[in-house]
Amino acid sequence: MFLHDLSRRISRGWNLSVESEEYGALVRQQFKNQCPYCLCALTETNAVVEHLDGMNRYRAGLHVPGNVLIACKRCNGEKRRDDSRKILSLDKCGWSCFLSHDGTRCDASCATCQYWMRVWPDDKERRNKMAENLQRLRSFRSTFPKLEEALNVVGQALPDLLTRLYSDCQNFAQREIQALLKEFEEASSMDFGI
Repeated sequence: MFLHDLSRRISRGWNLSVESEEYGALVRQQFKNQCPYCLCALTETNAVVEHLDGMNRYRAGLHVPGNVLIACKRCNGEKRRDDSRKILSLDKCGWSCFLSHDGTRCDASCATCQYWMRVWPDDKERRNKMAENLQRLRSFRSTFPKLEEALNVVGQALPDLLTRLYSDCQNFAQREIQALLKEFEEASSMDFGI
């Protein structure tokens, strides 16, 4: 919720909104209505809104033009494996790390490398397609200079703030749960050993 609210405030004066039909059409046109990662055709049943930099406490992605794409559900799910890690192994961003799992820098048990090997079994084709898609995403992202400005401003402090917010929310939830369990125990006159 915090990242969505922050995104709305940051992009308030921008000419383009990620919720607009214009932005959706721009993204679909830019990537030829294909998943920007695996190049499969996007359909109503397999297309999802995707954030290049995930909206989580480690990546601190924003819901703004340049960070929002339309991808296939499969790649969106697979990308989360990297995006949810505190420390990325192959690149500085979750999306570029995801497209760097070409089977040359990880051990054989890497689930993301295995995913890409299923998408493009031929080693040379896989490396070429992944490199091309990485460049295509970098090019797309560079057309949104306001996003780059925003990332420079919030990029340093935001992960620490999000970690603190996450911790505060967890602590609050744990206190509330314990209080409600105690209240329930007292109201029901049952002993649950709490």
